[in-house]
Amino acid sequence: MSIRNPNKIGYLPKKVRIAWIAMRAGLLVWGIYGLFHGSVVEFLQAIFAIAFTHLWDMFQLWGGRSFITKVHYKYQTLLNAFIFFGTVIGSTINNRTSFEHCDLISHFLAGALTAYFAYDFAFLIQGKKGRLSPALASMFSLGFSCAICVGWEFYEFTMDRLYGLHLQRSLPTSDCGLTDTMVDLIIGVAGALIAMLYIAFKRNGVIGKDKNRIKQQKQRENEQAAEKERVWQDYLLKKRERENLFNNDSFFTETPDELTDK
Repeated sequence: MSIRNPNKIGYLPKKVRIAWIAMRAGLLVWGIYGLFHGSVVEFLQAIFAIAFTHLWDMFQLWGGRSFITKVHYKYQTLLNAFIFFGTVIGSTINNRTSFEHCDLISHFLAGALTAYFAYDFAFLIQGKKGRLSPALASMFSLGFSCAICVGWEFYEFTMDRLYGLHLQRSLPTSDCGLTDTMVDLIIGVAGALIAMLYIAFKRNGVIGKDKNRIKQQKQRENEQAAEKERVWQDYLLKKRERENLFNNDSFFTETPDELTDK
């Protein structure tokens, strides 16, 4: 008798599934094209990118009962679109044309996308352990995105040293590499900051078409929290009253010898 796997791929709309397949096929075609034109690095980059387009599937299959299985497929869709843009379009434009600003667009989008994802991810991590402050979620969102931006610069530095690439445009006699790294980080953090403010305001009913509904829901949650706090304080007050009554009762405060003398 086979044991049924409790983990399975969640529901995906047909349009989303087709879009994912199309982007993966585009990555594979781009990688094969680079391989046949003397660029093994582009082929390996395409394979690595295709693997990242399966993150959502891996979360659903191997996430067990953890919060990771609750990640929505819309984030994988955004990630796939960014991967396709950065790998196929961005790399092709940077390597085969004279346009040099696609790298800045990629870093801005990377910062914005990771911050947008990390805000909701903070609430997934928190789960039912208690209410998470929007300010704390915003700080997590910004910090998470900054960490990703720094990690990408580590990747560019490593690839330059291992394969002789010029992702950081570093030269022994100039500070071009430092300038490129700092500009990339500044652009990435700017995108993260803008996306963090947008998602925080949207999720808390400050902006967006659903702001009235969100405000009403927040008000109900605050009322429920206030009612729970009132009930808890009433319980503590009655508990203290019972303890005081117990301590002031002469029958319980007198010693056994005093009771015997009486």
